[in-house]
Amino acid sequence: MTLETMSFEQAIMRLEEVVRDMESGQLPLDQALELFAEGINLSKYCNQCLEKAEHKISLLMADGELTEAPPTLSGGER
Repeated sequence: MTLETMSFEQAIMRLEEVVRDMESGQLPLDQALELFAEGINLSKYCNQCLEKAEHKISLLMADGELTEAPPTLSGGER
């Protein structure tokens, strides 16, 4: 599964797996570096999803209804 097709929840679960693997201390350096890079990308993606959700909530709280088309929270768009 690619980052572009992941939902927020799937990305968080994968990020947790990456962290567990990294914390084990049992990985060869090359694999640890690959996982670190993947974790950074997952973290950025999750942060973008949360920012979009926060923006949508702000719009809802300001007017009681959406005043512009909200960004989607599906994994397909960032």
